[in-house]
Amino acid sequence: MIHPSAIIDKSAIIADDVEIGPFSIIGEKVEIQSGTWIGPHVVLSGPTKIGKNNKIYQFASIGDAPQDLKYAGEDTVLEIGDNNTIREYCTMNRGTLEGGGLTKVGNDNLFMAYTHVAHDCQIGNHTVFANAASLAGHVEVDDHAIIGGFTCVHQFTKIGAYSFSGLGTVVNRDIPPYCIVAGNHAKAYGINKNGLRRHNFSEETIRKLNKAFSLLVKSKGERAQLVAKVEEIAKDSVEVGVLLEFITGSKRGIVR
Repeated sequence: MIHPSAIIDKSAIIADDVEIGPFSIIGEKVEIQSGTWIGPHVVLSGPTKIGKNNKIYQFASIGDAPQDLKYAGEDTVLEIGDNNTIREYCTMNRGTLEGGGLTKVGNDNLFMAYTHVAHDCQIGNHTVFANAASLAGHVEVDDHAIIGGFTCVHQFTKIGAYSFSGLGTVVNRDIPPYCIVAGNHAKAYGINKNGLRRHNFSEETIRKLNKAFSLLVKSKGERAQLVAKVEEIAKDSVEVGVLLEFITGSKRGIVR
């Protein structure tokens, strides 16, 4: 299952059924769990922990040192969960001490070619990163978010669940959950109705989210009054409550 041209550090912990292609390099303090496939010419550096049933394609660089001038060689970590697909030329960096020492990727995510996950990012489950989408350090991405091709995300930004960014978007503020954003700099265009329908959200839920979006993101009225109106809607909608909590808790401010 391991090609004879692959180079494996003696400290690496690799499950018996892991497949490693030709000319790949598995470095010090790398752990790979069962069912994972590593293609040719992949470089895995540690400390990195990779879960079950992942597929990592050729020329990906996973778990190398963070691109942060404050990093001084500390033993920080990259953790990748299960069932992720990481395509050609993807890069994922370990964390920094300042950011908690951990970059973390959840389960069932798709990273298309040339995507980048910087130090200390926290990525949930079932996300999609289209080609060349890039995260700066300390970015949080919630479940089911879709990051469009060539999207660039500023450090310390949060991206809400079920949100969608269009092609070539530059994100410098938090993206609320369930929303569509696009542009340079990003602007919010509405609720991700088609995406929510694909995930079986009811039309009534989408209608309530659309109303809350209009009040919280588009309106320019007095904030306390707008929040009070949305709080009334949230009494009958968990999703509206999630949207409200995200927006009122945002430290960077939201895309509008």
